[in-house]
Amino acid sequence: MRTKSHILIFISLFFVGGMANASAAKDFTLADFHSATQLVSLNDFEGKVVYLDFWASWCKPCRTSFGWMNEMQTKYAEKGFEVISINLDNDKALITTFLERYPANFRILLDPEGSVAKDYKLVGMPSSYLIDKHGNLRKTHTGFFIKNKKQYEDEIISLLSELE
Repeated sequence: MRTKSHILIFISLFFVGGMANASAAKDFTLADFHSATQLVSLNDFEGKVVYLDFWASWCKPCRTSFGWMNEMQTKYAEKGFEVISINLDNDKALITTFLERYPANFRILLDPEGSVAKDYKLVGMPSSYLIDKHGNLRKTHTGFFIKNKKQYEDEIISLLSELE
């Protein structure tokens, strides 16, 4: 018969094992949308929890996700959280038009060839990847669902609260 302590030990081992198996997020270097001469790497954010988001101007769910990402960036920036958004459009005018309608208070990077998207095995838009303070990929989400906003935020809070 299993007792509560056996169950707690199992749960603890499960989570520790899951942490040990976390894979390193693949580094990249891309141009910043607002300053094409400025290159930004994922490694620049070591020690922070990163919400890495892939989007395109034609993506309808991206319109909703931008407001939420703005909120998360504002709410958790001082706690070591960073939203990095990677756009896959070839035409910068499409990005500009999108951002005029759906402003972003987070970093926008450009991947018009889709090389970083391929490295992350992107399967849909938007797609997001939650990366811990040590650069490990911990969560992935395809699509953005309003009903899951609390879950997404709870995942961020959980990673922010982890010990160094």
